Amino acid sequence: MTAALELQGVACTFTDRHNPGQRYTAVKDVTLTVGAGEFVSVVGPTGCGKSTLLNVGAGLLTPSTGSVKVFGEPLKGINQRAGYMFQAESLMPWRTALANVMAGLEFHGVPIEQARSQSEDWLRRVGLGGFGDRYPHQMSGGMRKRVSLAQTLVLDPDIILMDEPFSALDIQTRQLMENELLALWQAKKKAVLFITHDLDEAIAMSDRVVVLSAGPGSHPIGDFSIDIDRPRDVAEVKMTPRFIDLHQAIWAVLREEVLKGYAQQLQVA
Repeated sequence: MTAALELQGVACTFTDRHNPGQRYTAVKDVTLTVGAGEFVSVVGPTGCGKSTLLNVGAGLLTPSTGSVKVFGEPLKGINQRAGYMFQAESLMPWRTALANVMAGLEFHGVPIEQARSQSEDWLRRVGLGGFGDRYPHQMSGGMRKRVSLAQTLVLDPDIILMDEPFSALDIQTRQLMENELLALWQAKKKAVLFITHDLDEAIAMSDRVVVLSAGPGSHPIGDFSIDIDRPRDVAEVKMTPRFIDLHQAIWAVLREEVLKGYAQQLQVA
């Protein structure tokens, strides 16, 4: 079966903003595939290039070397088959929740009434059916994340790219959002590439967890299949023996890289 997203031998080299005469390689020799309907998480130390890979998959960044394919076709420009949910706030403060969800559909030329109907439906799906007239500043952090999720999924992308989307939330709200995302994914089975620094989150949600080494020149050093039955509750699954075994196995690979990344940050500081 053709992969939904395939990165082959990808490397990304940048000019150092602090030393314009120097260049550094954020990631190198990265080969990564996400199958159609597969939920893949990428974990690694802070600054290892996780978000760089997501931007490559979105077509926002052209790799220095290597290739990117989307459903078997070379990616040229923006990935039109992907939706991107950012870590940072992405809602327009001057638009209501409903208007924010409608924005992408309007941009794609969907008639206004059809865009409104689809957006209202997605707000209901994420539990905000009665909050369409709220502005971002009138909503909690969890509610804003729900709007962002609806904003991404209303476009019905074949690939969903997510950059630590729940990292700023408190643990209770985060678990609710994780379970909601899993329920929505289970219904549609889109390909998901999920970036997180939280190993528990990665294991609880994913079909596979890919571990990146510390930078510079980060590359995959582990690819683990998460053979835990679905559907899952992210809180309950963490108490199962298989989850604990997987956590220990992945952490054994990740731990040294996290320590390397921390040491590098101390040197920079």
